[in-house]
Amino acid sequence: DRIMIFETHAHFDDKRFDEDRDDILSNLEKYGIETVINIGADIRGCKASIELAEKYERVYASLGVHPDEIEGLTDTDYEWIEQIALFNPKVVAIGECGLDYYRGRPDEEKKNQAYHFKRHIELAEKVNLPLVIHSRDAAEDTFNILKNIKKEMPGVVHCYSYSPEMAREYVKRGWYIGVGGVVTFKNAKNLVKTVEEIDISRILLETDSPYLAPEPHRGERNDSRYLVHVVDKIAEIKGMSKEDVVDITSENAHKLFGI
Repeated sequence: DRIMIFETHAHFDDKRFDEDRDDILSNLEKYGIETVINIGADIRGCKASIELAEKYERVYASLGVHPDEIEGLTDTDYEWIEQIALFNPKVVAIGECGLDYYRGRPDEEKKNQAYHFKRHIELAEKVNLPLVIHSRDAAEDTFNILKNIKKEMPGVVHCYSYSPEMAREYVKRGWYIGVGGVVTFKNAKNLVKTVEEIDISRILLETDSPYLAPEPHRGERNDSRYLVHVVDKIAEIKGMSKEDVVDITSENAHKLFGI
């Protein structure tokens, strides 16, 4: 009885998978991957995610626009996402969306990111789906926007990179923390501490493929098959069996995404 990992955040529509995408996604079970959520980061990526979800039984889609890609996003785009999200059962989340202040951003740009982030939040409320949040170098602003959400809205802070204290605040509000390859890096003290401190019932496994491959593959193209290294590391930090890490994080993902 093999352990089956739930991959909550991948970008298999990326052209770096053109050579072997079909091999990986047709054989997920063989590779010990139970489910993959392919995440849209722009409108093209959303369309590609839907195509992959339609084609492969174990692949689902999340639709949203990354803060770096919001240039030129229209009302029509939001309406399109809303319609698909309402009527396509394989769409299980909204995002990735959020704030990215990497390398610093002018205030105008930050304002625009916040506007689109809030639109994604409204959209998720409307279609009643969880949120997949991207937040980089924008801890305070992200938290301030999210804590103003009126109703209990579930979601995941993907590729979590902030303090353990802030992770506890998110968890208190019912959010999940996305943990991927970074947890295996030598300099990932904050993330290791976060994984130590928060309950396993709030952790989701993810790769962000093709990015952020774990050790010993750091710097290579990442894919869901490398999640075993993330599982190993979390098991080590938590003093748990790998089987338990996989089972509980998988159950968390099923709960959040309603699959």
